[in-house]
Amino acid sequence: MEWSVEVLDDRVRAELDVLPVDIRAKLARILEQMVTFGPQQMRKPHVKPLQDKLWEMRMTGRDGIARAIYVLAHRRRIVILHAFIKKTQRTPPGAIRLAIARAQEIEP
Repeated sequence: MEWSVEVLDDRVRAELDVLPVDIRAKLARILEQMVTFGPQQMRKPHVKPLQDKLWEMRMTGRDGIARAIYVLAHRRRIVILHAFIKKTQRTPPGAIRLAIARAQEIEP
C-alpha cells in the first residue's frame, strides 16, 4: 500500500501557495519520492527529524530556503502541518509550536 499526502487544511494550503514556484516544485519532488519509496527511506538533505513525531521537508530555491513540517499519521498518511520561508539558521520555535498545535487537529 502506498503512502498518501494530505494538507491539514486551508491555512496550510495558503502557506504552500505563497512559496516561490521553484521551491514548490522541489516540495513536489520530495513528496513524490516519499510516496513512491516510503518516508522511512528519505534522509538528509531532503528531510530531517525535528522533535517527537515532527519532521521537516527541506527545500531551497533561487529565492531562499523553505521548510514544510509534517507528521506521519495512521493509514500511511503524510500530513503537512505548516510551511514557511526560513530566515534563520534554526527552525523557529514558534513554527514548531504551531505544528504541534495543528497536529492535534489531525483526524484519525
